[in-house]
Amino acid sequence: MKITNFHILSTACALTCLAILLMTLPFRSLAGDKLKPEEVVARHLESIGTAEARRAVRTQIVGGTVVATFSSPSTGQFKGRAVIASEGSKNLLAMEFNTPNYSGENISFDGESVSIGYARAGVRSNLGDLVTTYKTIIKNGLVGGELSQAWPLFDLAEKKHKLEYRGTKKISGKTVHELGFTPRGGSEMEINLYFDSETFQHVRTQYTHVVVPQIGASVDASASQRTIRYKMIEDFSDFKKEGELTLPHGYKITLELDTRIPFRGNWDLTLNQFAFNQNIPPTMFNFGAKQ
Repeated sequence: MKITNFHILSTACALTCLAILLMTLPFRSLAGDKLKPEEVVARHLESIGTAEARRAVRTQIVGGTVVATFSSPSTGQFKGRAVIASEGSKNLLAMEFNTPNYSGENISFDGESVSIGYARAGVRSNLGDLVTTYKTIIKNGLVGGELSQAWPLFDLAEKKHKLEYRGTKKISGKTVHELGFTPRGGSEMEINLYFDSETFQHVRTQYTHVVVPQIGASVDASASQRTIRYKMIEDFSDFKKEGELTLPHGYKITLELDTRIPFRGNWDLTLNQFAFNQNIPPTMFNFGAKQ
C-alpha cells in the first residue's frame, strides 16, 4: 500500500490526540498506588457485605476454640473455648481454659467502662495488663476487627477517627495496603491496619508502643535503664460466608513484651459458630474488674 502525506498526517494527529487523552484521564499504576484512606475503607466494607446486609446486623456472637501458647519467660500451652460478642459499641472478648494456673481472659467494654477479668486469683495476664494500660483499643472497638460490631470502620464518619494511607508492604508474601489509625482523642500506641491488596479484606491490626528511658541522675543510673517495647498483632484469615457477610474464621493474637521480664505468647482462635441479632444480656459486657 502506498503511504501518502495524508496518511502520515492523519496518524500523527491521531497519536497526538491519544497522548492528550491519556494525560487527561486519571492514571493508576498496578503497584504502589497511593489510595485515599476512604477508598480503602469503602472497598474493605464491600468485602464484608452490602451496606444493607451490614446494617441488618444488630448484635453478633462468634464462638469457637482457642489454643494459647507461651514461649517466654516460661513455656506452656492451654486449650479452651472462646467467644466474641458485640452490640453497637459494646464488645467482649472472652477465653476460658479452666486450668488452675490460667483460667482465661475476659476483656469487655459496656459503652462506658472497660472490664478486665483475672487470669487467676487477683492476677491479670500480660494480655489483660496491656489492655488495662491501653484501654483505648477496646473502647474504640479495635480488638477483634470486623468480628465485632464495634469495629470503628463500620461508622468512621461519625466516630471521627483519623486515617492515613501509608502505602503497601508485604505480609506473609502478600501485598497489603497499610493505614495508620489514630483514634479520636489520640493514643500512646501506634496503630496500623492492613488490607489485602486484591480483596481489601482486613488481615492484620498491629499495635506498638516504645518507651524510651529518660536520662538518669548519673551515668550509672542512665546505663541501668532500658528501652521498653510493647507489640500486639491481630491476624485475620480463612474468610468465609456467614449469612450475608464474609467474615474471618481464623483469628490470632500475638503479644511481645520487651520489658524487664520479656514475654512472648499467642492465642490462636478457630471460629465456627456465628449468630446474629440474638439478645445479649447487658451484664455480659461488664464482667470483671472495671477500669
